[in-house]
Amino acid sequence: MRRLAVFMALLVITLAGLLWAAWGFGAFAYRLPFPAPLPQLAGGLFVLIVVAAISGMWCKAWQPVSVALLASLGLLIWWGTIHPSHNRDWIPELARLPQVEMAGEIMTVSNLRSFRWHSETSFDERWETRAFDLTKLDAADVALSYWAGEDIAHLIVSFVFTDGPPLALSVEVRREKGEAWSSIGGFFKSTELAYVAADERDVIGLRTHVRGEDVRLYQLRATKAQARDVLMAYVADINSLAKTPRWYDTLTVNCTTLVFRLVRASGAGWGFTMPLDYRLLLTGRLPEYLQSLGALRSDVPLPELARRSRISESARTISLDDPAFSARIREKLPDRMRAGL
Repeated sequence: MRRLAVFMALLVITLAGLLWAAWGFGAFAYRLPFPAPLPQLAGGLFVLIVVAAISGMWCKAWQPVSVALLASLGLLIWWGTIHPSHNRDWIPELARLPQVEMAGEIMTVSNLRSFRWHSETSFDERWETRAFDLTKLDAADVALSYWAGEDIAHLIVSFVFTDGPPLALSVEVRREKGEAWSSIGGFFKSTELAYVAADERDVIGLRTHVRGEDVRLYQLRATKAQARDVLMAYVADINSLAKTPRWYDTLTVNCTTLVFRLVRASGAGWGFTMPLDYRLLLTGRLPEYLQSLGALRSDVPLPELARRSRISESARTISLDDPAFSARIREKLPDRMRAGL
């Protein structure tokens, strides 16, 4: 029995060690500031050290284990010296972070993006300051932009006001000029996090008109109070990020998981829980999760609701200069159903 327990413990440590070796390889390969192939060679050496330690552990040879522990300590110390920054040569559309000021019921958003996109690389750059009356906040919607099949989508949350266009908020990877986004690199402090506060003609129009993505707009079954709670959670985090930079993380800090945390934190008094779910990682499946919580209407089957929520084709018939863009992309959506109905 004791031998079995020892064997199982060694097996668990072996699996953990192999995962640690793989992560260490990625850390060196993506973050060492040297030309290729030096980072990859350093990562490969670290893998060899860890594998040797695992082999030594099975053979009760502890010197390789000591070497691996020292190498791992050095990796962790170096890793702790890599900090995010706001001061880089950012791409124009992510060059500014929004900030929000509150004065009673008036919320003023600065650095609100209102670009007019002609192509991915050609656009009219516009940054605005807009005021929103929170007494006019009416609802919250989510837009999902599908670009890699049914499992992967980008999430945008829009707050709808009765006296003006919605405020769209998007969590994005803040890229430098010439930098390409990498889902693998997102595990290794490769890119910072950014909030985009925008006009829907910008952040949704970019995806419908320029990128040709499949955008689906869902109207949430949220009360005005719930919409306000979520917006205030956003406001606090937007201002926090503007002061202190953070890393984007493919798994834990992305466009869906961060919003989930904000909503979960702001919904303590809503009378229902928001459990962790695999559909928070497979962002394209988020509507299934939202419908299971009652946040989307359930009187319409989800496939039909998804079909009726597709706005890209009709949106492309609307000019991005049309001030009624947001109202028009909602014209064919199902009637809004409020929470509690």
